Amino acid sequence: MPESFSPMPDPRVIEKIMKGCANHRRVRMLFLLEKQPFYAEHELARLMSIKPKNASEHLRRLMIAGLVQKRRYGQRMFHPISNLGRKILKFVRKLE
Repeated sequence: MPESFSPMPDPRVIEKIMKGCANHRRVRMLFLLEKQPFYAEHELARLMSIKPKNASEHLRRLMIAGLVQKRRYGQRMFHPISNLGRKILKFVRKLE
């Protein structure tokens, strides 16, 4: 095998990541969280003009995909972007 050969990533992992960002609202949410990582669910819902329940579901899907993390500070829950989420945003910017 050539030295530059690298094994193909697990297609199931790639699918999980792609499903996590395969929605315009979730992509927008990632961009918002990149600018301000300490938005709570209700703040994201207000900024995006969606119901808090929908914002919660989008955040859940982003978290399952590993694009955001879940952090509790006192009574509030925040979702800062993970390193993988930052890589996805970098990739999305190249698509523009």
